[in-house]
Amino acid sequence: MRYFPLLLVLAGAPAALSAQDARLEGRLDPATGAAVAALVDSARAAGLPTEPLVDKALEGATKRASGERIVAALRNLTSDLRTARTALGSNAPDADVIAGATAIRAGARPDLLDHLGQVRGKNGLAVPLAVLADLVARGVPVDTAASVVLNLARHGANDGDFTSLERGVAQDIGAGASPGVAAAVRSHGAGGQGQGGGPPAGVPANPPKKGHNKP
Repeated sequence: MRYFPLLLVLAGAPAALSAQDARLEGRLDPATGAAVAALVDSARAAGLPTEPLVDKALEGATKRASGERIVAALRNLTSDLRTARTALGSNAPDADVIAGATAIRAGARPDLLDHLGQVRGKNGLAVPLAVLADLVARGVPVDTAASVVLNLARHGANDGDFTSLERGVAQDIGAGASPGVAAAVRSHGAGGQGQGGGPPAGVPANPPKKGHNKP
């Protein structure tokens, strides 16, 4: 008798998953499916965006990850989304919260999200935070990336300025510049006015390939 509730949960898992997102149906074993359904329901009740959780579950299923790893990954993501939501406020758009969670996973502190939100106002944070995470992924130290993004925001940069910075830093790293130096110099060169097209000062236009850093 003690196993009867568990059997009910497992039996109802496919229906629950189908009701939430048909893409998950048949992709997870019953126990994992039930756990994922519970996490998605909990996130929805807490006002968190659930699409990233569904995407993460699908990614795990595609990679044939174990149920334990999939559930652990969703729990970690839920925690990051909750932290981002707390930092940005209950009225923040889901896109900002999702980008905030990505930035937090990259190492950004929650208070940065709050400061950036105050500086940007109603201009949105999805692009700046996505650029921050990309810079870190390219090897820029997280403190440098955070400073660069916040500095650019303080200069009134628009979304296009942030993406120009991102492209410029990638170009400079590909040309052999140090990721941290490239980000810092590009930030000063852009000045929030989208001037991120050419190599920054101190970075040769055609540096030697020796010591080339891959992104």
